[in-house]
Amino acid sequence: MVEIEIPLEEEIVRRTGNAGFTLEERRRDRDAGEVEGSVVWKEREEEPLLKKLYYENCPGCKVDQINETRRGIPIKEFLFIWIVVLCNALPISSLFPFLYFMIRDFHIAKRDQDIGFYAGYVGSSFMFGRTLTAIFWGMVADRYGRKPVIIMGTTSVVLFNTLFGLSKNFWMAISMRFLLGCFNGLLGPIKAYASEVCRQEYQSLSMSLISTSWGIGLIIGPALGGFLAQPAEKFPNVFSMDSLFGRFPYFLPCLCTSIFAMVVSVLCIWLPETLHIHRENKKEISNSYEVLEASPNGFDLKNDKEGIKASGTSLFKNWPLMSSIILYCTFCLQDMAYTEIFSLWAVSDRKYGGLSFSSQDVGEVLAISGCGLLLFQLFLYPVAERTIGAIMLSRLAAISTIPLLSSYPFVAMLSGVTLTLVLNCVSLLKSVLTVTAITGTFILQNNAVPQHLRGAANGIALTGQSVFKTFGPAGGGALFAWAQKRQIAAFLPGDHMVFFALNVIVLISVILTFKPFLALPTSRLQPQQTKDLEVLQVEQQGEGVTRKYME
Repeated sequence: MVEIEIPLEEEIVRRTGNAGFTLEERRRDRDAGEVEGSVVWKEREEEPLLKKLYYENCPGCKVDQINETRRGIPIKEFLFIWIVVLCNALPISSLFPFLYFMIRDFHIAKRDQDIGFYAGYVGSSFMFGRTLTAIFWGMVADRYGRKPVIIMGTTSVVLFNTLFGLSKNFWMAISMRFLLGCFNGLLGPIKAYASEVCRQEYQSLSMSLISTSWGIGLIIGPALGGFLAQPAEKFPNVFSMDSLFGRFPYFLPCLCTSIFAMVVSVLCIWLPETLHIHRENKKEISNSYEVLEASPNGFDLKNDKEGIKASGTSLFKNWPLMSSIILYCTFCLQDMAYTEIFSLWAVSDRKYGGLSFSSQDVGEVLAISGCGLLLFQLFLYPVAERTIGAIMLSRLAAISTIPLLSSYPFVAMLSGVTLTLVLNCVSLLKSVLTVTAITGTFILQNNAVPQHLRGAANGIALTGQSVFKTFGPAGGGALFAWAQKRQIAAFLPGDHMVFFALNVIVLISVILTFKPFLALPTSRLQPQQTKDLEVLQVEQQGEGVTRKYME
């Protein structure tokens, strides 16, 4: 075990994320007797020292030790987060540009109008598989570590995504997507990992990285699928019809994704573990009032010990957690349904209200959207989140999405350069708003539980997300197929009904961002969320320091 002495006021600044005060301001306010908002200082001129206990063989303690001394952004760890989430997003989204043509080549749909119906089931099979196993993988991550689950997830992409590209019929395609969902449970653990691998002040950036990488994956994936699908038709000088890629026209984009996943799996061998594993005598901790748990999550020792004894069922009684998960799921439902509908709408014939785009055209539109999304999430979102808070930012993004979606049927009336310009702007703005809305819920979920429950909590969130995303493509595909048959209806004809239904989901999401539907976590010392709810009281008793968190 290793003991490190940390100045008390620096420790409190770290645990409260500075709360808007500089260290000099806190020293000045300390001399006056109090810090506005949350901290009360007792009389003492010299800074007391707080001893923190670390276990030598605990990987989580090693990460926390590094975070204590490192003041800058953990670039290497953030890069790991980026590529792992991107690896997870690519196989989900890369099939959308060519799924319409893949179902057509399976010859399972009797009419062209029914293709969207079957495409929805292929898109939903992945989410259905993930629904069944997400909580299990979260519990595994809490017990054995984030790293093994992450490596298992990236490895599953290599195997099952490759087999999906070699599918010869509808049922094989559904089976491979279902198995990929069952074994790919890394999204929950990587969100827990992102909140643990950096200092508190960089948490919004780490969560923003997840949303950004996911959003970029949902853009690069379709671009990859659009450009590389049916290579024998697009590049006959390179790929012949008798070659492997001619006999399996949708194998090339899946192969490229699998190769990337293989590289990520190898790199994850050097991924630092963040889970605290203390195998020494825990009695030593419970008898020492000088020791705080070696985790920057802001929970005191008493609450953490009670949380260890709590069963997994208690998470369902945690309303701040469950309310943020419900909000997250509704955002995901709308996002997944939109992703399915946009690709079907863009490639459908103009006589049905579509754009008559090829898979390559769809890929180009989505690829262009990625550049603006990347810049926004890396540079603008952290500043906006610190200024107005995650909830308000999510709420404004959801509200702005409603008029944007209403404009899509009118975009289809344009043509030429005007259509290209407007469609790219609309697609970029929609991607930015969606990722902004979802990122805030990531922060709330991780703030609502201590570290040892984050894997399970994110597993619950992933299960709920997967359920909603299962219905998203299936419902979106069925709704799109139905809307194409009512082009002359008096009320919301054709695609107007499709985007109206998406707006209904967005409106529900906006309502869920208000009380009493959404509760903020009060067990974390977040400046924007608990500044008026908690008081951090520091008292000196003999040689030690005790901390009390009071509502």
